[in-house]
Amino acid sequence: MRKSRLSESKQQRLIELFIAGSTARTAAALVDVNRNTAAYYFHRLRQLIYQAVEDETLFSGEIEVDESYFGGRRKGKRGRGAVGKVPVFGILRRGGKVYTKIIPNVQSTTLMRIMEQKIVPDSIVYTDSLQSYNVLDVSDFHHVRINHSNLFAKGRNHINGIENFWNQAKRHLRKFNGIPRDHCSSVQCSAYKSASLPEGNEDVAQKHREGRHCTLYRQDTCAVVKIANQALQ
Repeated sequence: MRKSRLSESKQQRLIELFIAGSTARTAAALVDVNRNTAAYYFHRLRQLIYQAVEDETLFSGEIEVDESYFGGRRKGKRGRGAVGKVPVFGILRRGGKVYTKIIPNVQSTTLMRIMEQKIVPDSIVYTDSLQSYNVLDVSDFHHVRINHSNLFAKGRNHINGIENFWNQAKRHLRKFNGIPRDHCSSVQCSAYKSASLPEGNEDVAQKHREGRHCTLYRQDTCAVVKIANQALQ
């Protein structure tokens, strides 16, 4: 950071560990800095990534959208309708990036507002059969729906990319043992600053499904390093 008292070498090392998905506690021990210093540094990086994600250009082409639920301590029902969960809406461009946003609900007006802001008209939008997506049938987008009650994929009609992303995101965030609500947006956006898998690469896709391909941060290392280095200048 511009006003940081840390040497540039330590800052670069913290950035590397941040990209690798290390916790602030682990990074502090490896770089030999105070744990609170590493935690604050990681938080600032997340804020920078959050802002960069918000400022990015629109999505176009083949788009997958879906919602997922994070957090909550109560056991019982999972997914839609679960108590104490935070709903998060995600947009994935195939072969590109992912954008996510914490939302108050999954009503059609809420989801449509985000899609109109982030997706270029005439794009192909793939969804599941949630009723909130019915509004897409009379929108400026080409809506393709997959009914998961019958099948999960039919040719290019699927949302497997965004669903795989949710799995990776939750696996990554689990190590933090909970996230303060006032930090939730920045932590999720830093984790979600992710590239989807290359089209047609079944070997990479299989490694991704098995969790052996790379962490969320490594998937977009260049973008994270660029943002972080700008903060050092």
